[in-house]
Amino acid sequence: MTTTTLAVLVPLLPFLGAAAGLLLGRTAPGFVRPLAVLPTLVAAVIAAVVAARQGGGRAIDASTQLTPTGSVPIDLALHLDGFAVLVAVLVGLVATCVQIYSTAYLKDDARYPSYAALVSLFTSAMLLVVYSGDLMVLLVGWEIMGICSYFLVGHYWETPEARAASLKAFLVTKLGDVPFLIGLFALAADTGTFRITGILAAVTNGGLDHPTLIALLLLAGVAGKSAQFPLHTWLPDAMAGPTPVSALIHAATMVAAGIYFVARLLPVFASSGAALVVLAVMAAVTMIGSGLAALAQDDIKRVLAYSTIGQLGYMSGALAVGDRGAAVFHLLSHGAFKAVLFLAAGVVIHAAGTNSLAAMSRMGGLAKRIPDAYWTMTVALLALAAIPPFAGFFSKEAVLVAAEHTAFGDRDIAPAAAGWTVLVAGLAAAVLTAAYATRLWLLTFRGRGPEAPDHGKQPAAMTSVLWVLAVPTIAFGLTTGVLTDWFDGHSLGPSLTTAVLSTGVGLAGGLVTYGAWRHTTALADRPPVGAVAAHPDAEPALVEAEAITSHTAAYGTIADAPDPSDPGRLLLGPLHRHAVTGFHLDALYTAVFVRPVGAAARLVRFLDREVVDTYVRGSGSIARGLGTLIRRAQTGNVQTYLGALLAGTLVLAIAAVVFANVYAGA
Repeated sequence: MTTTTLAVLVPLLPFLGAAAGLLLGRTAPGFVRPLAVLPTLVAAVIAAVVAARQGGGRAIDASTQLTPTGSVPIDLALHLDGFAVLVAVLVGLVATCVQIYSTAYLKDDARYPSYAALVSLFTSAMLLVVYSGDLMVLLVGWEIMGICSYFLVGHYWETPEARAASLKAFLVTKLGDVPFLIGLFALAADTGTFRITGILAAVTNGGLDHPTLIALLLLAGVAGKSAQFPLHTWLPDAMAGPTPVSALIHAATMVAAGIYFVARLLPVFASSGAALVVLAVMAAVTMIGSGLAALAQDDIKRVLAYSTIGQLGYMSGALAVGDRGAAVFHLLSHGAFKAVLFLAAGVVIHAAGTNSLAAMSRMGGLAKRIPDAYWTMTVALLALAAIPPFAGFFSKEAVLVAAEHTAFGDRDIAPAAAGWTVLVAGLAAAVLTAAYATRLWLLTFRGRGPEAPDHGKQPAAMTSVLWVLAVPTIAFGLTTGVLTDWFDGHSLGPSLTTAVLSTGVGLAGGLVTYGAWRHTTALADRPPVGAVAAHPDAEPALVEAEAITSHTAAYGTIADAPDPSDPGRLLLGPLHRHAVTGFHLDALYTAVFVRPVGAAARLVRFLDREVVDTYVRGSGSIARGLGTLIRRAQTGNVQTYLGALLAGTLVLAIAAVVFANVYAGA
């Protein structure tokens, strides 16, 4: 079987699994779990075979015309380069682990068949984006992911948090998709094709007439899909969905799509220095702002959500300095350890009966109850904090080295201003990342108080995948010398200066947070903390849904808890109340956009009901009145009708004579 044929099967198999799962979900429920896991697993294996065959060599292209358009053609095309085949392996691996994990996590969920089918469709859409060689076909996968995220984030639709989060995710990402679509058409108009290879060839030959405008339009869509400032606000709220969905969105699909898109079309963005500077500033604000916000969150999943936003900022920073190899390297590394963090968080929430770090900090022995989650989450947090020799250290170093080279003029793809912006923000974010990773670990696993409830041994389907994903979390960074050919052929190894500097500031951030925790932990017994524990014997998905509802009921918000023993409060000081709300961006957007749009909608409704409908009702009333008058003349008496006819004829004759005399006299 050819490599091209195998590549076609990779997105096709999860799609077929989704269709079969929906069809058989009610009539043959015993087939739902195999149909969820096996097609995705086989697709992951085939993706690995495709990657091995491609071998980091010359890109493999294949296409067939999808439909004649009369102008710019649309092709069903594949483009398999080193980046595409490696990202496809990541997507397949994480999606398979999520499907296996979900079989236990949503064990008794009545909506599991539709959930599993949506996860498979989500996976298929991302794989279509990864392998597609035509932007219109890529757009199909891009939009399918958007609608899948709406349904999956709103899986617990009984809770108001899930309903609001799913709608917010859909609307914010669609807000970015509008200029994104305009940018795609503008790009095709300038280059005469939607084929990625044709576009890159046109850019190389100087065929792009409006590079800055096109790049900025496309960046709007990337900011929405990859949760970058200022369109990042949907991602923390999306934690109201099931934990496996969070792992899939954050590690391998939706938020990775925007970064991957820019990496595929980097020459388009590099043709405009202004666009790269805008991307660098966007990345810098995202990295620092999300780090501060993560340090203030009480919900364990919201900490990880803001962490994802910050790590995506690193990837955007690498692209802003023109190094797509470093960006995709960090995307792959981050996908592994972030999947571990979210799936382990699901185990933690089930064991503790709460998603509140304040409540966990008052539980003893949680680490002993769930040793698999404890050890794998510890490893993943070390990778997140970029501590050597874990994968996150090597990939984050690749980003900082790329920024350093651009800042000092060793690389001229991007302006030096972009390099300095990314380098300084990246080092500052390294401190914050280590700080919130340390805080999360201490509050979760070093709590003091009554023993955590014993739920028995966690299901093997949930714990085994943690160890599978822990392998690349530990070892992927060591493959930088082996995978050079897959990353444009240039080295991604760390430099001594940035390695010492970033590791040093990271360790400093962790140690300062530990010191703050030692100082504040004595306050843990003083204030009462709201009762947020859910039913200890329920299935994991139900525990999570109840924990979200209980957290809001106890504290009034999903983000915060009135806990003076939180080291984040000490470290942030007066900034804490702003950071916990995401620096009030939601309130700002509500005031600037939501309320005016709502007021305009109410005005339109008023005009429609009171003005337009008045004319419609009035015309109807007039017709009805005339009908009433005419109906009264319909007596059924023939003599009356003849009399009226003669009278009318007489009136018309008299009028004719009168008008004739008038005109004759004139």
